[in-house]
Amino acid sequence: MKILHTADWHLGKRLESFSRLEEQREVMNEICSIADSEAVDAVIVAGDLFDTFNPSTEAVDLFYKTLKKLARDGRRAVICIAGNHDSPDRIEAPDPLARECGILFTGYPHTKLEPFELESGLKVIRSEEGFAELQLPGCPDRLRLLLTPYASEYRLKTYLGNEDTETELRKVLQDRWTALAEKYCDPSGINILLTHLFMIKNDDERPEEPEDEKPILHVGGAQAVYTGNIPDGIQYTALGHLHRKWIVDTKPGTVAYSGSPLSYSFSEANQSKYVMIAEIHPGQEALVREIELTAGRKLLRKKAGNMEEAIDWLKENQGCLAELTIVTDNYLTASERKELQQVHDGIVTIIPEVKNKDLIRGSSGNKIDLSKNTEALFTDYFKHVKGQAPNEHLLDLFREVLAEEKEE
Repeated sequence: MKILHTADWHLGKRLESFSRLEEQREVMNEICSIADSEAVDAVIVAGDLFDTFNPSTEAVDLFYKTLKKLARDGRRAVICIAGNHDSPDRIEAPDPLARECGILFTGYPHTKLEPFELESGLKVIRSEEGFAELQLPGCPDRLRLLLTPYASEYRLKTYLGNEDTETELRKVLQDRWTALAEKYCDPSGINILLTHLFMIKNDDERPEEPEDEKPILHVGGAQAVYTGNIPDGIQYTALGHLHRKWIVDTKPGTVAYSGSPLSYSFSEANQSKYVMIAEIHPGQEALVREIELTAGRKLLRKKAGNMEEAIDWLKENQGCLAELTIVTDNYLTASERKELQQVHDGIVTIIPEVKNKDLIRGSSGNKIDLSKNTEALFTDYFKHVKGQAPNEHLLDLFREVLAEEKEE
């Protein structure tokens, strides 16, 4: 069985004033072409299908057209789960109609997919909350899916039947996954865990979330889930949320973030983007490879020592979206900004790094580094006012406020 794993489409997302919709159309078509050329049996999309709870009409239109094209009138299974940017109810709303096309939606960790069968041979044979077993057209082996869409830590515990605040989230998830795996995931079929969570190897450092992402779990003490919490017998774990491709672990089976199909913030500048292809036989390790995506505009950062250097670089890097920092003696004039915009149509942000101390000196005499991200600037300001850095709890609150501001 051959599976295509993708995630974090964020359809409808903008980069400041720049719409990315046309780029998203291009990369969705590229993913469809890869699915066809690789003759995959199923496509799994690991959450953050849209960028907001209420996506634009254009984003919704692109989403359903892409899924219909991927599903090939029910001859290929397409399985999508909700991420932390998605409305679970919106994701599940079209499920009865989508099933007729071979598209399955799971919005909540306790969602149960109803058994059905299509003329193509695609059918859901068995299911319960958080699990589905599929028969795919042309495949002798069955596909077993453990399905855990995003939910806050409190809701995850509630949905999975454990409201004890003292119980670690990772133990709640492990117990649930293990119970389902022991019941359904024997070596006679293909066994996959599909989820939208932070996951790391046991005792590794917690990975950084994308620069402009919503924090994925509740404020205060949010736990990363360990690869050691994945039950034996799971051959591939398809993850969503991190925007870079990352093989987290290879035991108990390959555990992978496919990453987003486009770079969505300048923290992803110069990043290559991929889909993952997993070829899996019953009872064997998955053979996993990545296919690089080529659609969309690259995001590039440049720090130029003067206007002339900036203009030369812009002329050499047409076609990208650019964050440009210019070292100057004084703030850029309107005419200088206009000159830069005329050279390149993809300048997202211009950051002046002013050397003139009389202009940049505040009441404390400290230089404000405008190249820092919002969180770092907040930290600097807090230190200036309070004389000490904000604690992690306050930073978590700030990140949530910042994320909600961007959501609005």
